[in-house]
Amino acid sequence: MSVRRAGILSGCLLALALSVGLGAWYGYRELPRLPGVPEAPVVGVPEGALDHHPAPAYTGPHPRVMERPPEYFPFPITIGEVGPVETLFAGPSTYPFYCGSNAITRRQPLVDNQRGEGVPVFAVDEKGNKTGEIIGYSRDCSHPTDVVYFYRSTRDGKFHPLEEANGDIDQVTVNGRATDFVVRLETGTINRFFYAIAALRGEGESADRPSPSNWNRRLIYQMRGGVGIGRRQGDISKGDIVTRRADQLARGYAVVYSTANQTSNHYNIWLAEDTARRLKKQFIALYGEPLYTVGLGGSGGAIQQYLFAQNAPGLLDAAIPLYSYPDMVSQTIYVFDCEPLEYFFDVVDAANPRWRDAANRTLIQGLSANNEINSRFRLLKKAASLFDGRYRNGTRGATECTQGWRGLVPLVNNPNFVHFIKNFAEEVANRTHWSHWEDLRRFYGAGDDGYANSAWDNEGVQYGLQALVNGKISVDTFLALNATIGGWKSPRDQSNEKLWFVNGGLFPVELSIWSEQNMNLGSLDKPAERSRASREAIEGIYRSGHVFLGDVEIPIIDLRHYLDTDLDMHHSAASFAARERIRRARGHADNQVIWISHKNYTPLNEALDTMDRWMMNIIDNPEAGVAANRPEDASDRCFDKEGNVMAAGTGVWNGAWNRQAVGECMQVYPIYSTPRQVAGAPITGDVFKCALQPVERAIAKGIYGAYTEEITARIDDMRRIFPSGVCNYNQPDIARPKEELIPGERPVEIAGHLIKPDYRRPIDQLAEEDSKEVEPQPLPVSFPRGEKENP
Repeated sequence: MSVRRAGILSGCLLALALSVGLGAWYGYRELPRLPGVPEAPVVGVPEGALDHHPAPAYTGPHPRVMERPPEYFPFPITIGEVGPVETLFAGPSTYPFYCGSNAITRRQPLVDNQRGEGVPVFAVDEKGNKTGEIIGYSRDCSHPTDVVYFYRSTRDGKFHPLEEANGDIDQVTVNGRATDFVVRLETGTINRFFYAIAALRGEGESADRPSPSNWNRRLIYQMRGGVGIGRRQGDISKGDIVTRRADQLARGYAVVYSTANQTSNHYNIWLAEDTARRLKKQFIALYGEPLYTVGLGGSGGAIQQYLFAQNAPGLLDAAIPLYSYPDMVSQTIYVFDCEPLEYFFDVVDAANPRWRDAANRTLIQGLSANNEINSRFRLLKKAASLFDGRYRNGTRGATECTQGWRGLVPLVNNPNFVHFIKNFAEEVANRTHWSHWEDLRRFYGAGDDGYANSAWDNEGVQYGLQALVNGKISVDTFLALNATIGGWKSPRDQSNEKLWFVNGGLFPVELSIWSEQNMNLGSLDKPAERSRASREAIEGIYRSGHVFLGDVEIPIIDLRHYLDTDLDMHHSAASFAARERIRRARGHADNQVIWISHKNYTPLNEALDTMDRWMMNIIDNPEAGVAANRPEDASDRCFDKEGNVMAAGTGVWNGAWNRQAVGECMQVYPIYSTPRQVAGAPITGDVFKCALQPVERAIAKGIYGAYTEEITARIDDMRRIFPSGVCNYNQPDIARPKEELIPGERPVEIAGHLIKPDYRRPIDQLAEEDSKEVEPQPLPVSFPRGEKENP
């Protein structure tokens, strides 16, 4: 071999090594990866806990009309004692359950068994350090109630243990007088989850006898977000409540929080409500009844507020949801479309140069895209391209699907995968079904194979329909897209993921960023099979109160930063989906205000002040109801980065979503849509299972516009792709229970007052309006010989 050829070969090998190393380093530093084995993983479960039997879906009453059992636990929990372990009404505890950490007390959970169930608990030496000796096991992760005082220092503005104060305690003014900025922070466990109560130290109080003298009589119930599938307690720290809510504590608000109200730990709304009820009882037993309780929290924390307002009026009197979605379950409807669509763009139709421009993908996905943002998977794909040609077609920019949602479908849907799987012994992990459906199997039910039912369905969905009608894609692309996109495989047929390998090891040759190994994929000759959800599962999740129906009475200020162009998952259209559900249920949405701000400004204090005036009006004049008591400045509005109000009032958020001329705020902060919306679904985003109609009937109704003749010429392809028909979105979700789940005549309790429900039009009238069928017109072209429209 010549020296020159050897040099070239060496250079190539060096470039290859550098590329592989770069990909591995990037993955290790930036991408989601499996954490290592903790010191105390779950080593065992109670007998029978992982027996996966068939189970029916939930058929009981909606939580709005369900009586809650009386409380049996003697609140308050005193210092050194343990809160209740079993829930009041949310059902028996599930196992395995991983214990989190209390960074405030730094204690281990209490031993509750010697049978090897749960996590090991270690002996401690005379200095309080853990030894290697196991003294027992904690199955339920209980911690005794404890109280710590923190003060804010004038030296650095941070909170420190009170015993460290040295003439540097900050001062605040509450209830008209100055007081030390010292916070009493109580922690413990209720329903196996950590709880925290924070309030300014009162006059003459002791740790076990708090004084409400520096409390302004307003209670904030803090809730937090994330995507969780249960089976873990979560962690708690000073920063979760004291640092996070410092401004509100300084103003005299009391704050309560539980890791059961952080959706990264679970999405069981019954469990979240059960815990919230008990935590409020603990607070009231210590401090007394608040004037009102306002919810505060983002993303999953916002979902809880909407669902608590619907399911359990009186638990929250007001809500300030941040970065809201109407509910978690209906997010899966469109999020599960993302990876199959991205796979089509990246792999199946990779030769089409238009998909290399991320902005063009919005035509099919509806969600936002930005050509100026680099995909967070860009370097990983470059490294993978050395082994796999599918990664060699670069894309300019990125989409919300990849930046915001990639990786969440496996977490919710794949029973073999969870990112914290190493917190459990291998045998326990292998026997557990890891999915959202499984965590809520009480409501979804489970099939004969023992796997929980899924509510995800895409039968009849015509991806890219709007783009076709608007002339943005060809009939050929429309057909190829819909023939390729099938559904997700059944749980028992899914395999583990090929992305979350990044755990500090070598870069493997086999990689999938789309999870295509768990998809049903097809071609025009052999179209993919679509997913057909369990109708009983969908009915069960509706009945259980996990779907936001829009029937809420309490005052709501829906607040968010505008993050659509950042490709953040918290897109602003979700606020309007909630509004439209409220309008459809009640005939108006006058109790919901939408505020959107530039990301550099957060009008949270303005929202709290506005809500306070609104609540005090209701307390002073309850017979007027919620909408009539709304202050004049409690109106829709948008803010710039300096905090200036750019526009406010009725109509500022009008737009295509409500068929109105575009309002001033909508012009500045435009909303996007979803794959289902651009396939014809309504902005409410709550059609799990669409009504189907024959392709011939869809053609006769003219839904393909100027492309009717071309679609008719391809009728055989359409029939193969959609053998059971295509979605008719003029009809409501056919899996939604037909009976009225929430009777409208019951008054709602707000701040101790019974408020008469404010329905402006009968619900059935709205349903008729929304489901009005369009009479099909005669076909403008002929069907192929021997074919005719089905009745």
